[in-house]
Amino acid sequence: MKVVDLRSDTLTRPTAAMRQAMADAEVGDDVFGEDPTVIRLEKLAAEKLGKEAGLYVSSGTMGNLVSQLSHCDRGNEIILGDQAHVFYYEQGGCAAVGGIMPHTVPNLPDGRLDLAAVKAAIRPANDHFPISRLILLENTHNRCSGSPLNVEYMQAVRKLADEHDLKIHLDGARLFNAATSLGVEARDLAADADSVSICLSKGLAAPVGSVVCGRAEFIARARRNRKIVGGGMRQAGVIAAAGIISLTEMTERLGDDHANARKLANGLAEIKNLSIDPETVRTNIVFFETDPEHMAAAELEKRLDDNGVRVLALGPTKLRAVTHYHISSEDIDHALDTFRNVMTG
Repeated sequence: MKVVDLRSDTLTRPTAAMRQAMADAEVGDDVFGEDPTVIRLEKLAAEKLGKEAGLYVSSGTMGNLVSQLSHCDRGNEIILGDQAHVFYYEQGGCAAVGGIMPHTVPNLPDGRLDLAAVKAAIRPANDHFPISRLILLENTHNRCSGSPLNVEYMQAVRKLADEHDLKIHLDGARLFNAATSLGVEARDLAADADSVSICLSKGLAAPVGSVVCGRAEFIARARRNRKIVGGGMRQAGVIAAAGIISLTEMTERLGDDHANARKLANGLAEIKNLSIDPETVRTNIVFFETDPEHMAAAELEKRLDDNGVRVLALGPTKLRAVTHYHISSEDIDHALDTFRNVMTG
């Protein structure tokens, strides 16, 4: 049976070029700073994001955690969205590991934080309060329909942060998707952040890894914090080689994933008892709703899976599908046919 797996873009598998690069990678001990392939990847990522230095880490979650640890002291507070991946899906690592307090404000439907709400969340100088230290943003925003944050918004947040002596960390797991959607360079979207993490193992198809970028002094602190959380890898060039291919060969094709996501959204909008506004689909993430009186989300997920199409149910009525390198336009046609058959019984 043909399987079209739309659960996540983390399902991408390394390309033939990546596999060859991994086999041929020159390696050293990265904890000693001696792995030439890791060094090359870190420099490449920093260059693409317009930052001084980079740090290779094993995952986006580690990248976000190391960044928070490097910006904040114990008892400090970060301001972030109530739908943020860091808040929802990373086990409260900033509090559990770093003693850092998260202060959430509501995400708008397009992933932005209302600047007035952010300003209101900043603590005044008072011995009773934690010290506000960091604003954390996400681009694209996973739980807000994969929406991209534009350059003008980033500049506005930077202005607010400067007025209150705050730093900005950008969870840019899908930053290149945002850049593709907005028609700008990734460095333009990262310019106003003090630190940014990018994921190599989602739409960019590497098997593992993320890179944190920022000023050299920040990356020096982040390297120490990577060690604390067990992220010091040895001959990591074997996997870093695939990340180099991600940044040199895979960023330019993300528009194909976006086109397939829009095609899926348009098709779902025509199926009875499913609801979606295709205009909300800006990148490769598609959220849609099912009529619970017809079929609950979990039941729809199961029936689709039984017929070779995999999506994620995220609540009683809400589901998510994500396009990626291994999903073709023909796969979208097949998925839509399966949706129609399942929804009509």
